[in-house]
Amino acid sequence: MVSSPTPQPQQNHLLEALPESDYLRIQPMLEHVSMSLGQTLYESGGQLQHVYFPTTSIVSLLYVLESGASAEIAIVGNEGVLGIALFMGGETTPSHAVVQSAGEGYRMRASLLKHEFARGGPMMHLLLRYTQALITQMTQTAVCNRHHSIEQQLCRWLLLSLDRLSANDLHMTQELIANMLGVRREGVTEAAGKLQRAGMIEYSRGNIRVLDRPKLEKTVCECYQVVKNEFDRLLPDMQRNHRH
Repeated sequence: MVSSPTPQPQQNHLLEALPESDYLRIQPMLEHVSMSLGQTLYESGGQLQHVYFPTTSIVSLLYVLESGASAEIAIVGNEGVLGIALFMGGETTPSHAVVQSAGEGYRMRASLLKHEFARGGPMMHLLLRYTQALITQMTQTAVCNRHHSIEQQLCRWLLLSLDRLSANDLHMTQELIANMLGVRREGVTEAAGKLQRAGMIEYSRGNIRVLDRPKLEKTVCECYQVVKNEFDRLLPDMQRNHRH
């Protein structure tokens, strides 16, 4: 059996958008990591030791209540970085970062990233623009969770995930989706059933295959497009990498 090649750092679009001289300077600081489904990268309130640049994985940022209930506030994939608190001056974060789609990525030690940010060059500007786009995603997610149907939320979540993957398949249990959306599992079952009957997705044993993306885009609330437009506006260097 031939093993698949290790993803390169520039499969992360933030790293790819760096000028070559900046990228070559930080390349030796990047350590390849495999990320397994359900793996925790950050605990809430924990000291951040690394930032992560996903290449083929997707990570969910969750807030967990004292009761154990949780809700996703954003997802980060090959368009971004995990650990913005480090260069925003916070050092710790109240969110919980969990791998929602297994894959690969790269990490950089916290001290090295802070040093890069302090240089004030293209890396700093990219990270700040990415942070603004991420804040838009978090804000829109809060509004969406409050005002839109579970079906629309599921469509938004599927489309944002698809934009960060190279295939139309997502490996994800209904229980995990319910935890992400902060709803009961039955609600996800009902919403996924509706999308399946409409011919948009095929769902079985923790695998979701998107069959009709244009129909999903017609069904989704405006939240998906608002987030996508903001990423395209703030990070135009990365637009060529977005899958349409």
